[in-house]
Amino acid sequence: MDRAPGPSLRLRLTLSYAGFLMLTGALLLAVVWVFLLRYVPDPPDRPPPDLTAVPDGPIGVLPGPSRHDLLRAFAPRAAEVLAFILVFGLLGGWILASRMLAPLTRITEATRLAAEGSLSHRIRLPGRSDELRELADAFDSMLARLEAQVTEQKRFAANASHELRTPLSITQTLLDVVRLDPTRVTGELVERLHVVNTRAIALTEALLLLSRADQRSFTREHVDLSLVAEEATETLLPLAEKYGVTVETAGDLAHTLGSPALLLQLTMNLLQNAVVHNVPERGFVRVTTSARAEHVTLTVENTGERLTPQLTSSLTEPFRRGTERIHADNAGIGLGLAIVKAVVHAHDGTLTLAPRTAGGLRVTVRLPAATAPADG
Repeated sequence: MDRAPGPSLRLRLTLSYAGFLMLTGALLLAVVWVFLLRYVPDPPDRPPPDLTAVPDGPIGVLPGPSRHDLLRAFAPRAAEVLAFILVFGLLGGWILASRMLAPLTRITEATRLAAEGSLSHRIRLPGRSDELRELADAFDSMLARLEAQVTEQKRFAANASHELRTPLSITQTLLDVVRLDPTRVTGELVERLHVVNTRAIALTEALLLLSRADQRSFTREHVDLSLVAEEATETLLPLAEKYGVTVETAGDLAHTLGSPALLLQLTMNLLQNAVVHNVPERGFVRVTTSARAEHVTLTVENTGERLTPQLTSSLTEPFRRGTERIHADNAGIGLGLAIVKAVVHAHDGTLTLAPRTAGGLRVTVRLPAATAPADG
């Protein structure tokens, strides 16, 4: 934004300090003048004293000073004092303003570096806490978050490019085979091309869903997580039965505000992840919902291999895969839990992943509670 040039903040503070000091000095001198006038009577009919005349009284006793004499003696000294106060106020005000504005200079420099793309710079303003240091600390926190987000976006873009390049490269290779030798077109080649294309479409749709959740571009409605859990369980029940995984659903009504489609996708991702990352035989998945005064909870836990806390904490990163999946035909695209994290964040909730002692994973989603809609 173009702005007209104006006086600097340092100059304005200096003039403010000097002006306030001048005003204080003038008031002090005025108080002194009024105080002195109380003890110097000056009858209007008394002529000025004649210093050449011999007084009628005792020798050496002269009439007292009048207000006129006091004014002539006081005014020059008051002017000198005010002049000194002005000079002292300007110099002192300039020094004080420079010291007070020194942190703002560092903050301004850090802002310019951030505007030029350098997010690693920090102000780290020393000293005890005050308004300027709180501003500097808040700015450092903002830079840290921005740097982390930019780094995450760059890594996500690199991972997405890599993940998309793999099916596209395979598709290109298969098409080159068909182009060079049309007689080699077989059902196996067509099926392979179909699988690769389906994977690419699923990855693209997952990226779009992740972007939609991050941007919070959805309408909030009343949603009962218990009904969402039942719908997701019914949808994925054939997959669970195919691989011998038992799914249990229980819990209370859990009303929240959000997108029914995104919350359903969240629950299905958790259930599919629980089925895929399970034991080969007699595995189970338990889905429960609960409601409290301020929040509702969706918990999905499953049997599986033992997980370390370090591995568990990284599972929500995009394209991050944990242990090898038991069912290779559901290899996934590495965005399931990343989408869950984005949906939870978009609904102002919290996501907690914890390894189970006996093996497997427990995922807890906590969302703000909402009153149940009235029947009508």
